[in-house]
Amino acid sequence: MTPTPHHDPDTIHDLVGIGIGPSNLSLAALAHPLTDLDTAFYDQRPTFTWHPGLLIDGARVQVPFLADLVTLADPTNPWTFLNYLKSRDRLFPFYFTEQFHIERADYDAYCRWVAEQLPALHFGHQIDAVRWNPERALFEVDFTQLDADGEAEALGRTHTRDIVLGIGTAPHIPEPLKPLVETPSAPVIHAADYLTHRDTLLRAGHVTVIGSGQSGAEIFLDLLRNRPAGHERLHWLGRTEAFAPMEYSKLGLEHFTPDYTRYFHALTEHTRDHLGATQWQLHKGIDADTIAAIHTELYRRTLHGGWPDTVLTPGVRVRTAGRIATTKIELHLEHPQQATRTRLTTDAVVLATGYQERPLDHVLAGLDPYLRRDNSERPRIDEHFRLVLDPSVTGTAYVQNAERHTHGVGAPDLGLAAWRSATILNSLTRRETYRLPTRTAFTTFGLEQRTPHIPAARKPPTLTPLTDGR
Repeated sequence: MTPTPHHDPDTIHDLVGIGIGPSNLSLAALAHPLTDLDTAFYDQRPTFTWHPGLLIDGARVQVPFLADLVTLADPTNPWTFLNYLKSRDRLFPFYFTEQFHIERADYDAYCRWVAEQLPALHFGHQIDAVRWNPERALFEVDFTQLDADGEAEALGRTHTRDIVLGIGTAPHIPEPLKPLVETPSAPVIHAADYLTHRDTLLRAGHVTVIGSGQSGAEIFLDLLRNRPAGHERLHWLGRTEAFAPMEYSKLGLEHFTPDYTRYFHALTEHTRDHLGATQWQLHKGIDADTIAAIHTELYRRTLHGGWPDTVLTPGVRVRTAGRIATTKIELHLEHPQQATRTRLTTDAVVLATGYQERPLDHVLAGLDPYLRRDNSERPRIDEHFRLVLDPSVTGTAYVQNAERHTHGVGAPDLGLAAWRSATILNSLTRRETYRLPTRTAFTTFGLEQRTPHIPAARKPPTLTPLTDGR
């Protein structure tokens, strides 16, 4: 393969982004007006997509539309959601809908609108390696350019002073359920691929949804609405003790503010790990409107007597799983509170078992000798979203949506994307490129308060003039 002609190998970027999800798309949008900053962002996908398998009709984003890519850092930026609506002549219709939470499909279309107009984005580029070149004091980023079919077309390398990793998350499949996915003779679908296989699931005799979060609830509701009354044949299982609503009180939402993020980051590693495990309802619960819609649909199906053929059971975990006669799936279930076990035979399974951060080790293998890690071998990340590297590395590596262990539940939250991107740009430029508030919550987290600071500006060395006699 020959080097790609689309990149000048002599170009030195100020910032190279790896991955183009909402986080790095936000960063690219906020960086675009900074004409003195040379940026490039790479993603192996052919175009921008945001959870295409979960763009179910009527499903809404769980944060207000103001949590777009830029507004909470710069509402005058041209890439706001409202400006997107204006460009589509949809601003007045949106005004009259009086909706604070938009549909997922609308958010996806908005992000694609932004992505199509930013020249710094390069899709169809697979990042192969990242290295630190101490002689040039630059990061080297190797990539493979892919053709329309995803096949390797050309090789390339670019150089940059700083990098930012925004490789996002990947579908999580619990260990007991992995054998089902590895031998797919009957439909076993992760929620991420739901819409691709929706017709198959609607035709299946019996369907089991595993997972008591928002995705599981939305998929259960969609299946329920589209299967015949009295013959729904649906099971919905969850490990949590209840199909619980997400914490959505006004003060509860302040856990997704910069104030709480700074508080969480300052805690000890042990405290952060313990606290993170207790906060599931802040981000893994179900939107109250979705719970209400499920109950309404179930109640509607009792109108002519009888109960819908559905079973909703929380507090259950899957111990093991296997296949029967190639076309059936058998789930071995356990209810810890009752200390009981049973088996469930089903024709199809939807794994609404969430996502987990993609490990950075593969992308950063070339930087491993320079990485500083915590007691659990996770990368250490400072307050400004910078990987803590050996002092010999004069460049900076930032991360986005890979810092839950250091920054808390707000790490993957869309509402903090613009603030995090602005924080990174302020750190990168060593000035207050975007003015960020020093206080964002009515709640005071902790007894000792930390005042956010902006990294000191880079100053040229001061030379002392020589005088006669010296």
